[in-house]
Amino acid sequence: MKPAPGLPETVGSLRSHNKYGQRELAQRSVKDELRENLICKLERKETLFPGIVGFDDTVVPQIVNAVLSRHNFILLGLRGQAKTKVIRLLANLLDERVPFIAGCEIHDNPFSPICKGCRELLAEKGDATPVAWLTREDRYVEKLATPDVTIADMIGDIDPIKAARKGQNISDELTVHYGLLPRANRGIFAINELPDLAGKIQVGLFNIMQEGDVQIKGYPVRLPLDLMLVFTANPEDYTARGKIITPLKDRIGSEIRTHYPSTLEHGMDITRQESWTTRRTPVELKIPEYIRETIEQLAFAAREDKKVDKRSGVSQRLPISVLENVVSNAERRALVAGEPVAVPRVLDVYAALPSITGKLELEYEGELKGGDSVARELIRLAVGKVFTRFYDGENLNSVVQWFELGGSMKLDEVLPSGKMLTELNKIQGLLEKTKRLGLTASEPDAIRAGAAEFILEGLYAHRRISRNEEAGFTAEARRREPPSDDARSKPSKRNYQ
Repeated sequence: MKPAPGLPETVGSLRSHNKYGQRELAQRSVKDELRENLICKLERKETLFPGIVGFDDTVVPQIVNAVLSRHNFILLGLRGQAKTKVIRLLANLLDERVPFIAGCEIHDNPFSPICKGCRELLAEKGDATPVAWLTREDRYVEKLATPDVTIADMIGDIDPIKAARKGQNISDELTVHYGLLPRANRGIFAINELPDLAGKIQVGLFNIMQEGDVQIKGYPVRLPLDLMLVFTANPEDYTARGKIITPLKDRIGSEIRTHYPSTLEHGMDITRQESWTTRRTPVELKIPEYIRETIEQLAFAAREDKKVDKRSGVSQRLPISVLENVVSNAERRALVAGEPVAVPRVLDVYAALPSITGKLELEYEGELKGGDSVARELIRLAVGKVFTRFYDGENLNSVVQWFELGGSMKLDEVLPSGKMLTELNKIQGLLEKTKRLGLTASEPDAIRAGAAEFILEGLYAHRRISRNEEAGFTAEARRREPPSDDARSKPSKRNYQ
């Protein structure tokens, strides 16, 4: 434990120093403490969960209600919905430091100890009993539930070696080696992916959290622990991997549903906050806003696509990973070309396919098409939506006409920005249209080239021009329609287009 200079070091000095008084400290539970500190934060209008975006009007009020009600609660939601991050921030509602009997494995309250060893120590030393101090970090314990977790891991086990060393009966409470739950006493105990716990372990949990007793190797042990219990689970896990047993579910006070960002702006804020884009590099990184928006739109499109399994969800980690990969590809291109500025382009989003395909659980139709094909379709759809926002109603006929008159353009991934800009300048009116993206003629070549490429990708997404691996951007091939029944009856050389 961290040293606490200037704080009482014995029960006697704590008795006179304690701001709550002996009786209050003895009776004040963790849930009371969380409630009181939460009320103070609400009165001061402080941010309760810093770094959590998009939950202010949905999830956060429900968590506040659960804490004010002194409930144990569960966060229920799909992967990548910040469940673990939220429960870890609950530790901010704890006191900065609280006293406990020094050396106690379960952090006993000096004025109301529950373990036999601490009761005997107090009876022997009285006010001279040493006191230590717990920090907030010490009082948060988290466990990832897995099927191999045992009751010994969670609650404890008889330690025959401890019994032999102290010459005690093996059924004595002092021979118990405590598990994670007792060691979290007077704090917050969090279990991630609760349905993965075996049923008998869940029974042990609700027994000790409600009745305060448990049997270890057949010996009854009374442990009225002081805890706030919080859990997380994925709704799909109820049927896919396990379930929460009914008696435990009944003892959980509040079930709170989390969700993915409800707006593109919230999603972009989360991705901007969580992605590793501020990095040490010899080149200057400049990420256009339309690229950030395209990447976030990609995640939104995937969550709505019928070929993607909605029960599994599309994690918010997808746009975070994609943005990092896109920036890295732009960084690599700038380093190879010897350019001072690295600017991500739509081409880099396609290069980031490895960070997309692994995060998509596909339905049968998606499996038939293949992960790469589904991901490319999603990118095209995302580019099209962002392009519409910037260029809806804009006349781009001159650009389209350049291709219809036989023009084609293949943009190499490693082509230096200056050469790429020279090529793009051949298309009449193209660079002029980049002004809609907020660009000026004084912008670096890499930024202007990337913006012009975005326009071409947008036209391709709306099927006004075509693109393939061999020829690059070309005119959109007009589809031939079958002749009508009347036309079939009459011989004709006319081509229907």
